[in-house]
Amino acid sequence: MFITFEGIEGTGKTTQIKLLTNFLKESGHEVDVTLEPGGSRIGRELRKILLNMDSTDITGECELFLYLADRAQHVGQVIKPAVEAGKVIISDRFADSTIVYQGYGRGLDPKLLRELNDVAVSGHWPDLTVLLDIDPEIGLKRAMTRNLQDNKMQEEGRFEAESIDFHSRVREGYLTWAALNQERFVVINADQTPDEIFTEIKEKVVERLQSR
Repeated sequence: MFITFEGIEGTGKTTQIKLLTNFLKESGHEVDVTLEPGGSRIGRELRKILLNMDSTDITGECELFLYLADRAQHVGQVIKPAVEAGKVIISDRFADSTIVYQGYGRGLDPKLLRELNDVAVSGHWPDLTVLLDIDPEIGLKRAMTRNLQDNKMQEEGRFEAESIDFHSRVREGYLTWAALNQERFVVINADQTPDEIFTEIKEKVVERLQSR
């Protein structure tokens, strides 16, 4: 089973992925955890370019193709082998991020982005996508605090530096995209305690596992 977590910056994806991973392992599942960008060796090099504050001159089209390259390698080297081995694989971001950030955020055509991602994912769309939804101002404050604490403002702060209008467009884009793909998306209010959020996620994941 392939599960992805999506949302704007600061929604608490990392915390929820850890909680879900522990729960699934305790339930007897073999679990791999990965992320985008950077889930493969080549992807880690691309991540340095895509998230670094020095990349402010990157064009929307260049950004798009770097993400697609990262994804194609990620699927071929990490996701596909895990799925074929019968594991549960959880990814912090996947193709939906590109469609939403580059489409609704940057103004590229979401339909074209879907078609390009169809090539990159090679049939491996998620079985379940958890969208953690939060007000952009709250999320950005959390994300910037995290980056400062981890000393990652320079190397991974490019998207946090975008305007609040950009993050508002991304949030609305996520909600629109989730509504268009209700068969695999679940939307969770991320402005709750971690335990409250996880209770909702656990229920949805168990339900999906039992239906397989």
